[in-house]
Amino acid sequence: MDKKSLFLTHPEGFQQYKKMCMEIIRLIGGWQEEIQKPFSGIAAEDSLKESRRHPIAEKEGISFEKALKEVKDTIEKNRIKVEHPRTLAHLHCPPLVPALAADMLVSAMNLSMDSWDQSGTASHAEEYMLDWLTERYGLGEEAGGTFTSGGTQSNYMGLLLARDEFCRRRWNWNVQQNGLPPHFSKMKILCSEAAHFTVKKSASQLGLGEQSVVTVPVDDRKKIDMGRLEKILRQLKEKGELPFAIVATCGTTDFGSIDPLPELARVAREHQIWLHTDAAYGGALILSSLQRNKLEGIELSDSVTVDFHKLFYQPISCGAFLLKNKQHFRLIQHHADYLNPEEDEAAGLPHLVGKSIQTTRRFDVLKLYMSLRVVGTEGFARLIDGAAELAGWTAERLENDPDFKAVNPKPELTAVVFQYRPEGYPEEQVGGLNYTIHQSLLNEGDAVLAKTQVQGSTHLKFTILNPASGKEDIEYVLSKIKAFREGKA
Repeated sequence: MDKKSLFLTHPEGFQQYKKMCMEIIRLIGGWQEEIQKPFSGIAAEDSLKESRRHPIAEKEGISFEKALKEVKDTIEKNRIKVEHPRTLAHLHCPPLVPALAADMLVSAMNLSMDSWDQSGTASHAEEYMLDWLTERYGLGEEAGGTFTSGGTQSNYMGLLLARDEFCRRRWNWNVQQNGLPPHFSKMKILCSEAAHFTVKKSASQLGLGEQSVVTVPVDDRKKIDMGRLEKILRQLKEKGELPFAIVATCGTTDFGSIDPLPELARVAREHQIWLHTDAAYGGALILSSLQRNKLEGIELSDSVTVDFHKLFYQPISCGAFLLKNKQHFRLIQHHADYLNPEEDEAAGLPHLVGKSIQTTRRFDVLKLYMSLRVVGTEGFARLIDGAAELAGWTAERLENDPDFKAVNPKPELTAVVFQYRPEGYPEEQVGGLNYTIHQSLLNEGDAVLAKTQVQGSTHLKFTILNPASGKEDIEYVLSKIKAFREGKA
């Protein structure tokens, strides 16, 4: 292609872009016409071969149409169809149409949110959205935040700031300048045993090691056991250990359980410990009409993780890290003369790189902004509450069938963990049967479910996010499961 056709700076480039967009739209439009399963069922070794069928590049390029056909015949054909109502495995949502449209604009504008002279008014738009979010979560007038790639980055930031603030307060120690303090091995993070794996991952990346994470048992509702937490805290202090952060989970990955946020906030205040709330999953309840009360106490957090590519129905990736006192961002600030000089900051220019561990960063806030403007808060409430209602119905349906056992018969969010336990099936083989069912459904492409371990035995899980999913889809999957005996349909 001529260089004038490769960029939007030329009319020829715009015409090519328009043509390519129409080809993409035609491809996506075909999804409506095909009789689809959630997955092709391709085996991993065959998928590997398909992904390498064509060379990455040749001396002279090929037509866009030919390249797109290659993608369609290899990748698109064998993708997990996240929009399918029987894709029920992970916290992986079908994206809203206004967000998809906005994402196209985000890519075309190609703004970078690190400095004012790379983003312009987009920086102020992001700050506006963060003001709205911190107000919704009740974090107060001194709150701030930044957009992130998702829960992993947000949880990392919460523990990073908690670590550095503790070192500053206790030892007047600047971790940025001096590295970890001499007694860092005594520093401890507490979370429930059901907390996200990124708590330990963050601890390892922060130089504290996974040994710094002390997990607390959960109660029968899979929430952190407050009595055990307080006992462990006392024991740690008696040993001379230094607990500096508590991570509350607002929506565990497996069960959707929400830790008792007001009680955790009380304990954190009493012990002068940073409270980080991982609300990547449950944070969407802030827009719920029926369940917003489940977030009571989140406003007492020092920092909060919220993901928008879950129950806010945004294209991946889109998340935020919210901070009760935005002054703590100073702990990660760095200035570069060529990017965010201090004199610019004094002049009021919004160089957002000072609040992020990323430098180059997309204008992902536009996706959420357009979704909120088009769908409205009541529209979001209907989507979120509808998913929760179906999860409740599913758990009740399982409880009323003697061949199934729901582990969380009253789901707090939209996840339902269960096990197929047909009458007369050997107890010691039930876990293996459920593992086989999971693999067989995936290999056939009929349903994409999750699997997890409960007390060492494989269980299945419905993660209900898709507004297109209905009772008939749950019934279909259960009928397929019931067709199995000894791993055979």
